[in-house]
Amino acid sequence: MSGYKTLAEIFGWLGAIITIIAYALISFGVFDATNILYQILNLTGAVGVGVVSIMKKIYQPATLEVIWALIAFIALLNIIL
Repeated sequence: MSGYKTLAEIFGWLGAIITIIAYALISFGVFDATNILYQILNLTGAVGVGVVSIMKKIYQPATLEVIWALIAFIALLNIIL
């Protein structure tokens, strides 16, 4: 596996782990949806999984993650502004 593909795989796995952590933190009441860190975790997790999905041309999860990242980005803007 080339270095570029290995880096993409690592990025994808980190994205998946970050998304799971964000979901667990909100599910167990540690965060609420207006928490900036929660939205940052959602955004970075979605980007990680989305990038590797696009690279592998697996478009169903790529579409999901692009929308997920867009929602997190808009939520972040709403919190900050």
